[in-house]
Amino acid sequence: MSSPGQQDDRAGRQSAVPRPGFVRSFSLAGQGVWYAVRTQRNMRVHLLAATCAVTAGLVLRISAVDWACVLLAIGLVLTAEALNTVVEALADLCTEEFHPLAKIAKDTAAGAVLISSVAAVGVGAAVFLPRLLRSSG
Repeated sequence: MSSPGQQDDRAGRQSAVPRPGFVRSFSLAGQGVWYAVRTQRNMRVHLLAATCAVTAGLVLRISAVDWACVLLAIGLVLTAEALNTVVEALADLCTEEFHPLAKIAKDTAAGAVLISSVAAVGVGAAVFLPRLLRSSG
């Protein structure tokens, strides 16, 4: 049997690091999200854009399928931004000096955010533009 604070892994070996409880893992994840919101300007910009998209969806009464597309796009952008924060933190942890591989990692992670953001704009245009053009015309 494992001692208190240690858990058996799937192969029956004891884990050296105790795993947090299920509820505690949500708390830790929330702390990570809050860190990104607190420290990353672009995360706040994306949250503002998400709020605008949700408000537009409510006002324009978009369909369930449209909601699924909009919420998936929002989730993709916020996830990409969070992962970008992770890459930046890890690169900074590994080196305090300029390193070309750290630059590649950071630039590529930022590029992933750009790709997801452009895709989200495409979803927003496909969902909202026809309704806006109908209501203005």
